[in-house]
Amino acid sequence: MENRGISNFIKTLGPGILFASTAIGVSHLVQSTRAGADFGFALIPFVIAANLFKYPFFEYGSRYANATGTTLIDGYNRVGKWMIWLYFIITIGSMFFVSGAVGAVTSGFLQNLFGISSWGIWATVCLFIFCASILIAGKYKVLDSMTKVIGVVLLLSTLLAFVLALAKGAAPKQADFVAPDIWSDSSLVFIIALMGWMPTAVDLSAWSSLWVVERIKQTGYKPTMKETLADFNFGYIVSAVLAICFLTLGAYVLYGTGQELPAGAADFSSSVVGLFTMFIGDWSYIIIAIAGFSIMFGTCITVFDGYGRSLERSFSLLFQKSEQDPVQKKGSSRIYIWSILVVAVGSFGIIFFFGKHLKNLVDLATTLSFVIAPVIAVVNYRLVTSDHVKKEDQPRLWLKILSWLGIVFLTGFAIYFVKVRFFPS
Repeated sequence: MENRGISNFIKTLGPGILFASTAIGVSHLVQSTRAGADFGFALIPFVIAANLFKYPFFEYGSRYANATGTTLIDGYNRVGKWMIWLYFIITIGSMFFVSGAVGAVTSGFLQNLFGISSWGIWATVCLFIFCASILIAGKYKVLDSMTKVIGVVLLLSTLLAFVLALAKGAAPKQADFVAPDIWSDSSLVFIIALMGWMPTAVDLSAWSSLWVVERIKQTGYKPTMKETLADFNFGYIVSAVLAICFLTLGAYVLYGTGQELPAGAADFSSSVVGLFTMFIGDWSYIIIAIAGFSIMFGTCITVFDGYGRSLERSFSLLFQKSEQDPVQKKGSSRIYIWSILVVAVGSFGIIFFFGKHLKNLVDLATTLSFVIAPVIAVVNYRLVTSDHVKKEDQPRLWLKILSWLGIVFLTGFAIYFVKVRFFPS
């Protein structure tokens, strides 16, 4: 029986790793590192709070897919056409900025790892063509296999870099260093941007449901609720732990030293690798470079797939008459292909025009995610507690309470951001 349980869990394993791969990207490598570099360990409570209070709404993606056999996007359609239209508009409005930010950072680490900085924008072109080709040719099966390999590499290399930094000790601070005020308006705007993608945007919770449904189709195995949630929790815990690791790396290597991370993608990646290598030792270069690239490549390809699937499912629900029609099913496959191409081309346009302003690009995308998060959170909660989900599959009381607290948390910070940004005192 024990061997059978392990075998079933292996069949279930996948969507949680894809979630972790999506999360452990810009929010960790860029934002968490910047948080540690600028504020030391002062922002750890905010990182923990974001992971805690967002947890229910991401968990509901996997829970809903297991309970109903459909995705959260189908659930949004149940709420009403207005909700599916809202989700579709949110996706269209944010995907180029999010994918552009992820692609820019990934390209920078690609150039740094392979020493092809002279390629410039062509490195990004090659990266996007490679990602799009893999997804169009292999779709979920190739994505699932690839991210499992990437996940092992990024986990081991990141933890090794973290341990090496701890063993080295924190870099000495400048004699005249003064710790920044985390309660200033400028600091709080950054904190909101940090939490906006910590561990990732709440509107991306639908991706977990898409991947759970696709994993069931791929394996032909319908996991129990316990197995599905174990897969998700594994990915979520790994993501949360690594967020603290990157914040610690930023605090140990950069905090109080007077060195700042540059805004450009290529400059940012080379600076991160160079500073960490200089701090730990030249021999650690390959470890840091591999960790940075594997993290960002995993994020890049899962983000492309997530947006491609979201667009395909939303478009099908909005504009297709019947999914039972073989012609319509074939049309959905074509929509996925076109969606991947649209994401790739649109994201490249963002990088081409705004690539030198990476920090502003990241802050814009993450802040947008945070402001719309309360709406998605409320709808996700409403779906998993609705009548069409069996009582035994609905969240327990402690998770419902955490959901209510999370909605208050997300709404409060969203309102505060709007006040600071548009109605400054």
